[in-house]
Amino acid sequence: MNLTAAKLLATWFGCGLVPVAPGTAGSLAAVLLAIPFARASPWYLLLAALVLTPAAIWSADVTARQLARKDPGLIVIDEVVGQWITLSGAAHLNWRSLVLGFLLFRLFDVWKPFPARRLEALPGGLGIVADDMMAGVYGMAVLLVCGFLGLY
Repeated sequence: MNLTAAKLLATWFGCGLVPVAPGTAGSLAAVLLAIPFARASPWYLLLAALVLTPAAIWSADVTARQLARKDPGLIVIDEVVGQWITLSGAAHLNWRSLVLGFLLFRLFDVWKPFPARRLEALPGGLGIVADDMMAGVYGMAVLLVCGFLGLY
């Protein structure tokens, strides 16, 4: 196993190394990477999140074991996956839906409503990523409703 590659991916190419609010930095990077999808279907972001999930679990697991910590703050690939899941619920991607999606994901990621907190207790990288995926699902649901109501 290449620990350098795992850490590079787990920190989302260095976003997790910012000294303040690394999770927010990871989420912001995910939003910026979603901008090219504005002319395509937001559902491609869900596909991207699902494709990235196995690598996210692997890299989070390897990096957490290397650092001997359950969920080190520098691991932000879970925020990327969760943020893309949230944004996939947008009726269409524009600056309003991107901002709302960012805020919704961060809210649910910090709040961790049931069962997200329980998913966090799963072992290794699975626990690190699963709670953020659940936060992403909550954010996606709210973003879907907001789009249906024409709020963005």
